[in-house]
Formats: sequence, C-alpha cells, structure tokens
Amino acid sequence: MYGDSYRVSDVMTHTVAAVGRYAPFKEIVRLLQDWQVSALPVLEDGGRVVGVVSEGDLLPKEEFRDEEAFRDAPDTGCLRPHRPVGVAKADARTAGDLMSSPAVTVRADATLAEAAHTMAREGAKRLPVVDGAGLLQGIVSRADLLKVFLRADDDIAEEVRCAIVSYLFPPPASAIQVEVHDGVVTLTGRIRDTALVPVAARLVRAVEGVVDVQFDLARDDHGVSGAGRP
Repeated sequence: MYGDSYRVSDVMTHTVAAVGRYAPFKEIVRLLQDWQVSALPVLEDGGRVVGVVSEGDLLPKEEFRDEEAFRDAPDTGCLRPHRPVGVAKADARTAGDLMSSPAVTVRADATLAEAAHTMAREGAKRLPVVDGAGLLQGIVSRADLLKVFLRADDDIAEEVRCAIVSYLFPPPASAIQVEVHDGVVTLTGRIRDTALVPVAARLVRAVEGVVDVQFDLARDDHGVSGAGRP
C-alpha cells in the first residue's frame, strides 16, 4: 500500500545457515565457505539467537599461531595483564567460545531505515532477524537493504502522485507532473502555495527507492518560483 515503509521482512533472506553453541571450529569454517557468508548466528533453546560467530572471530586461530609466549604464560593477572582478547579466541574450539555475544539483532517488522541505523552503529554487515521471543527468522544484509533502489521508476512515480502530490497539491489549484529517472524524482508545474515545497521534498525523499528529488515549479498568478533542490 502506498505510503507504507518497506520492512526488513520484505527484503531479508529466509533460509539461513546457523550453528549451535557447541559447533566445532572446522564445521563453522566449512559452513562459512559453503554458504559464502561472513558470519553465522549461534542458536540454542530451539532457535533462540545467543550470538554471532564471524570470520573475524576465527582469524585469531591463525593470527596467534606462533604466539606461544601468550598461550603458555600462566594467567596470573601479573605476568600478562594485557593479554590480547584475540589470543583467547585463538584457543577456542566451539562457536560458544568464539562468538560475539549478545547478538545484535533486528525485528522482522523493523523499517529498513532502522536496520540501516543499527548496522551503522554496530559496524555490522548483516543482522540476524528475530521474532519477539528472540527466535531466528532470517538474515538481512547491507545488500538486502539496498534492494529498494532497484524499485521501478514507474512504481515510485505512482506512489509520489497518489500518496504525496494528490494531497499537498490537489487540482484544480495546482497542476503537477511527476517524472522519475534512475530514482531521481522531478516535480514540474504550477502551484499556489510554495511553502509546501520543503514539505514535499521531505515526503518524497522518504519514499522507498528515491535517490533524490528536484523541482521546477512556478507559483501560480505570482510569478515563477524557480527550479531547485530544497
């Protein structure tokens, strides 16, 4: 329905590779390779997401392969007070010891903007999608969030006409044409109330798939207001 924001459930991947807390190191590596992903949700209690294990969690196994001084020194708190966190992960064998926890997740009914904000804040490339009980529903990636920009120009134009222009600039007082090319919306025509142009700009930019908005509007009976990008 026009005016509704896309939700994570609209773009997420439903079939997800995941591991249990006790999955061994080599199984994790094999799944990452087989599924061509960089991270896996870690599940317990019938599918509840308790963490995420990523390639970054596995790399210390190789990074600290020769760091025997770190591995063998007794952990007294005095001899190695600054023992790198990665060394502990280098010794880990299972997903539960390797994973980052608690997992950063997103709900299926979250907007794409909310998911993008969470990814940016946490520096995550993908997020497990969960329900209200924390059970895994799918996975959403950065690439998934960008799918809205593949939306057809005609579809965007129709939403802008029906959900925005028809309400802000109804005829016969206004005559507005909507054109969209490569996601850039252009509004042309004549209007009486130019104060509504910044409002229209905000609303159009909020439409999923819009890259930018520009205007070529004339103020009816009072001269030309000019072209621009509010």
